[in-house]
Formats: sequence, structure tokens, C-alpha cells
Amino acid sequence: MTLRLVVDEGAWRRHVQSVVDVVPRLVPVVKGNGYGFGRTWLAAEAARFADVVAVGTAHELRGLPSGLGRVVLTPTLEVPDDEVLDGAILTVGAPEHVTALTPGRQVLVKLRTSMGRYGRGPELIEQALHHGLDVVGVSLHPPLVGDAATHAAEITDLVAAIDPALEVWVSHLDPATFATLPGPHRYRLRLGTQLWHGDKSMLRLEATVLDVRAVRAGEHVGYRGVEVPVAGTLVLVAAGSAHGVQPLPGGLSPFHFGQRRIDLVEAPHMHTSMLLVPAGLGPVPDIGDRVDVQRPLTTTWVDEVVWR
Repeated sequence: MTLRLVVDEGAWRRHVQSVVDVVPRLVPVVKGNGYGFGRTWLAAEAARFADVVAVGTAHELRGLPSGLGRVVLTPTLEVPDDEVLDGAILTVGAPEHVTALTPGRQVLVKLRTSMGRYGRGPELIEQALHHGLDVVGVSLHPPLVGDAATHAAEITDLVAAIDPALEVWVSHLDPATFATLPGPHRYRLRLGTQLWHGDKSMLRLEATVLDVRAVRAGEHVGYRGVEVPVAGTLVLVAAGSAHGVQPLPGGLSPFHFGQRRIDLVEAPHMHTSMLLVPAGLGPVPDIGDRVDVQRPLTTTWVDEVVWR
């Protein structure tokens, strides 16, 4: 019995195609857990319409389709062997990232944005070239906060001093704003959540109820011997910390049944979460029912994906 992602396949494919149709030379991002779908499956899906995909680290290159271009978004100081890299474009954001690579490697040079994470000024391009790296472009990653127009203005200002022969790879812009970026530079847009999730109405997480039983107030249950506050029904659900399922901010339960939140007895543990429905406050799920799970797909590892 499983934690599963249920997808309205028709709506999902229409959404993905609608983005592909308006973003020329789109760079799909398939990093981490593959946005809930699984990284290798998602990369194969991206290969239907893209010439290159972006992954988070060099370790995520394994298992991707052959013949598909790859770019690694996070800089590295420990470079895998050539068999793993297989011609992937790496990213450098500091002088130490430059010197960690052997001459001849293809790289994107990350320019520092207002996010203030990785990146330096245009001088890092010269350092990479001096070290013998093949600089194919620059990378800019605005923060999530702020509006798209502000991000576009920041990108435009930062690339003003960059050789137009270098491509500019950008994130966190919607397709309409991306289309307004001015020449003479050539741009590529990286998209992850916007591409794969859309408005999320076509995606649903659900977990199976494995057991239920009546419980008295004052009983001690669970890994942590928690005292049950009121009489009711314990509900054991097949989803836990091994799936990335955790309490929501403020300690709220991520589980719902019959459009009602079911409280956690204790924090989810490994493959099971223990819930409590107080007596008289149903509905109470039965064994084999499925409860809705409210968690970000980017941090959740599902057991299966079901297409409908």
C-alpha cells in the first residue's frame, strides 16, 4: 500500500505543451526528486521536446537518456569521472569552482544576482577563460521574491557588460516576461515548477489507510509514547518521513479526509503516520481508503505515479 501521485494526464500534457509552444529552446529542469515524478522518468519525458535538461548536481547525471544534453546547476569542487559527466555543461560561481575543473570543460559562469547565493561579477568569466575552460554562457538566478518585471530588469542590467556572443541562461521568469528580454543577447529559460506543476489542480497526493482502531483517552501510543488526548479512532496511514512527509508549518497535519483535516498523534515516522479522529468528529476513514496529503511535490518521494 502506497503514497501515490495521481495525475490528470490530459490536463498535465496540455499544460506542458502550452509552455513548450511559447518558449523557444526551453531548458526543462529535472533536478532533485524529479518534481515528484522521478528524475529519470521526467528527463525522458523532457527529451521529447528539448535538446538539453538541467539537473541539480553532477551526481544527478546518472540514468539520464543518452544523447540528451545536460547542464549541472550547482557548482562542484569534487568532479565525477568523465563517464558520469559525459560532456555535461558544469556551472562555476567562484574562483575555487574554476580551478577545481580541468581545462577544456564546458561551463556556464554564474553571475551574482540579488539572491546573493552563488556567483561573481564578469571578472569570473575572464578567470574561467584564463584557466582554459570553454565558457558557453552565463547563468542568472533571481530570487523567488519580487515580481517578474523586477527580475527582468535585474537580468538586463547584469548582462549589459557581457559579451553578446555568450548565451544567457535565466530562471524564475514566466514565459511572457522572458519574451520581453532585449537583444543583442540570446537567452535560454530554465523552468521546473512552472513547467511540470502548473496550477497543481491536475495533481493529487494520496496515501492508503492501513489500519484503524478505537482508542481511549489517556492511552499511550506511537514511537514516542504519546498520550492520546481524547477517545476516538487511530488511523494508520502509509506515508511518513521516508517519503518526505512532515507536519506543516505550525505543526498542522498534512492529512485530510472528507474535506476535514485529521490531526497527527505524533510526527510521521518512516513509512507510517499515526492520526486521530476524535469520537463524534468524523468522517472516519476505513482500511483501504485513501486520504489526501498536503505536501510540496518537490520534497516528497512517492511510491507510484498513477495517470488518469
